Amino acid sequence: MKRDVSCFLSKCRVLAWRLILACICLLITDTALAQTWNLAWSDEFSGTTIDTTKWTFDYGNLNVNNELEYYCGPAGDANNQSPCNSNNPNVYLDGNGHLVIQAIRINSNTAAYSNSWTSARMKSQNLASFQYGRMESSMQLPIGAGLWPAFWALGANIGSAGWPQCGEQDYMENVPASAGQGPTVISSTIHGPTYYGANGLSQKYTFPSGEEVDTAYHAYGAIWSPFMIQFYVDDPTKVFFVRTASDVPGGTNEWVFNQNFFVLLNLAVGGTGSWPGPPDSTTPSPATMLVDYVRQYTASPLSPPSLGTPSSITVKAGATTGNTSTVNLSSSSDIGRVYLSCSTNAPKASCAITSNDVLDVYTVDFGTSLTPTATVAITTTSNTSQASFLGSSRFGAIGIAALVVIMLSLRIRTFRRALQTGLGSILLASLIAPSCGGSGGNSGGGNNGGGTTPGNYTITVKAYAVSNTGAAPDASVNIPLTVN
Repeated sequence: MKRDVSCFLSKCRVLAWRLILACICLLITDTALAQTWNLAWSDEFSGTTIDTTKWTFDYGNLNVNNELEYYCGPAGDANNQSPCNSNNPNVYLDGNGHLVIQAIRINSNTAAYSNSWTSARMKSQNLASFQYGRMESSMQLPIGAGLWPAFWALGANIGSAGWPQCGEQDYMENVPASAGQGPTVISSTIHGPTYYGANGLSQKYTFPSGEEVDTAYHAYGAIWSPFMIQFYVDDPTKVFFVRTASDVPGGTNEWVFNQNFFVLLNLAVGGTGSWPGPPDSTTPSPATMLVDYVRQYTASPLSPPSLGTPSSITVKAGATTGNTSTVNLSSSSDIGRVYLSCSTNAPKASCAITSNDVLDVYTVDFGTSLTPTATVAITTTSNTSQASFLGSSRFGAIGIAALVVIMLSLRIRTFRRALQTGLGSILLASLIAPSCGGSGGNSGGGNNGGGTTPGNYTITVKAYAVSNTGAAPDASVNIPLTVN
């Protein structure tokens, strides 16, 4: 009996420990999934009629990128013109929860802008625009020579700013293997004022299983927050490409993504001289792009990260050693990737903050570690002597002597006339005046040659999390800077 009781108690203890461990696992799982997303806008493409409160269309030949297609709206659209055919529409709902965009061959001409194909391009412009959050679409793509399906976004100010100043986010583009991709590869890109076209900031994604884009639906999307865009395929926790304001030429001055954007879906057909190249006899017609949904999510607010108390920096102007400080960040939960920036009020100086994040050195990933670190480096400008031979106090006597020589070499009447016209006064002042360009800084005294003035300054580090929806940082810290 005692043995039975002991065995029963032992089993109870084991069960109790298992329950405790299960609770701990649940807590850990909850922490790991701290970032939640709330559906804010979507089109599930149910029914049989495209929702024109969410979508509008482009029409005709847009004369861009050496393409062939003539864009048409849905069947019966009053804006459609020949060669659009309402009996064989280029865009419609299939009644099974999918949007269908199809490109149809009219003739075999491959000259750019020849209207030899019809297709469709739809957009949320003037109906729905978005700023930050997560944008995603589930799609099955066509493959073939010349085909160029895309899911992307343009700055809502394109009408006034034009392209590329308005900015462009390409969540997914696919072109044939002859253009560098093929059926197992897509690319994501951002375009802006000084980084557009072939100079856009881009990254390819290759499906790890070798699956082709035309055999299954895949989710293509981006997590978009102030000064940062993260691109993914299928799983938003598995980002493959990150770009920030610190990555673009010109920095924050050329970062044009802190504004509203509208989304687009289209199936283009390249012509001769285009990126995908022209279609050929093997290109399917119709070539069909299927879209299961388009969704936009907003991030739930999370507690901001801590930036700790970085050590101060004391450095001689122009020094390249001893000019760094470590920022020890921390968070109680996975708040995703955080963008870091820094600035300083020291004259003729700049700073940069970098990490060991494998996707972008200007970010830290709390999904990898809850205690990441980053390094702040300050670059100052050395002070070189620019003492004037005639202007420095050491050469004041020499300057006066030079003036005497000049006076003796001129007739008195001529020199008097020079004084009367002010020329002599200017000459005198230029010879005996103290040198220009003094430090004017906190340390005072001496000529600093236009470099970073010795004194006490501040470096400000700012952190922007995924859940941020404004210009203000989620967290910031000041690092004392002393320049000798």
